[in-house]
Amino acid sequence: MSEQPLLNVSEDSSLGTVEIAPEVIEIITGIASSEVEGISSMRGNFASGVVERFGKKSLSKGVKVELTEAGITIDLYVVLDFGVTIPKVAQELQTNIRQTLKSMTALEISEVNVHVVGIQMEMKENTENE
Repeated sequence: MSEQPLLNVSEDSSLGTVEIAPEVIEIITGIASSEVEGISSMRGNFASGVVERFGKKSLSKGVKVELTEAGITIDLYVVLDFGVTIPKVAQELQTNIRQTLKSMTALEISEVNVHVVGIQMEMKENTENE
């Protein structure tokens, strides 16, 4: 497994350095995406599914961060609610993630790619009166 380098975010090195691990960016992105209306869930892999079965929520589920020469690239794999406008939700998602990461880490993101991998149909709610 290749280990990604830490991101150096400190301009002034007179007091020391500040580095952020890519996993932190994944978690911040996951939290920021949960704030957007119309997102049903994030698509995870087998490992995140097993972790969630044991009661621990994976905040970085469905988020992939790549550090490239051009900058930071984020890929999101989302399942949307039925009936939402896909371009509108995707744009809100991209905007919210950029703003959140900018305010929390002062990092510029080169790309936020949204991959819609499914649509969640409405679930019939069971009423308690039955």
